[in-house]
Amino acid sequence: MGLGKSAAVVIGNFPLGESDSVVTFFSRDFGKIRGVAKSARRMPSKFGAALELLTLGELVFFDTGRSDLVRIDHFDIVRPFAAVRDDLQRLGETAWSAECIGRLTAERDPQRALYGLLVRILRSVEAGVPPRRAAVVFGVRCVDALGHRLRLDVCVTCGRRPAPGRDGIAVDVEAGGVVCAACATDDLPRVAPSTVTAFSRLRTLAWDEAVRVRLGTAEAELRALLDHHVSRLIGQPTRTTRFLREVARAPAGRS
Repeated sequence: MGLGKSAAVVIGNFPLGESDSVVTFFSRDFGKIRGVAKSARRMPSKFGAALELLTLGELVFFDTGRSDLVRIDHFDIVRPFAAVRDDLQRLGETAWSAECIGRLTAERDPQRALYGLLVRILRSVEAGVPPRRAAVVFGVRCVDALGHRLRLDVCVTCGRRPAPGRDGIAVDVEAGGVVCAACATDDLPRVAPSTVTAFSRLRTLAWDEAVRVRLGTAEAELRALLDHHVSRLIGQPTRTTRFLREVARAPAGRS
């Protein structure tokens, strides 16, 4: 039986049987790990509130090698990030980041850069950075780190510099970047030239600088474009974006 230890963030949790839970972590040293937390839903439980979504802690698990699921022994809280769960907008945007990592990475594939990005967005949102802006900065870096970097300087179809059409610049995420007006089809999403410029700029800035940039109208376009990109990569819309749409439609003051 192999013993594993690593810093990790809870990115998913669902019940198993009467009292157990299956918990998904994204760990610094092992990447994505799924495991069974025995009696996690009994009161009292040795896990307490440690297995709440987006909690950062020190994970100890046993891997028998006979199943994809490990046995979770301990998960000791390092930073609960409770403030990101106290507000639906903060929760939705940070959970979107966790969903991106959870659905775009394979199990047991260490990705320290992605682990660092996940911890950074949680710290930033907890510290008061506007959550959608933080999600945009995360998304730009996440898709690049996973090898799905979009080409923004030339048309991916003909190689010419993409002059904007009447509705802006088309982006074909499946083809890998922007498309000029002559090559674009009607079904492709369009963004303003300033949005493409902002996308390029966010790639070059350090994290702390990037989350301070006021993006204006480009912020909403970037967030929608990144979600479209991620949705095409996973083959279906993200669940957290649907949640955020429900939050936006809810009357003010209703949770």
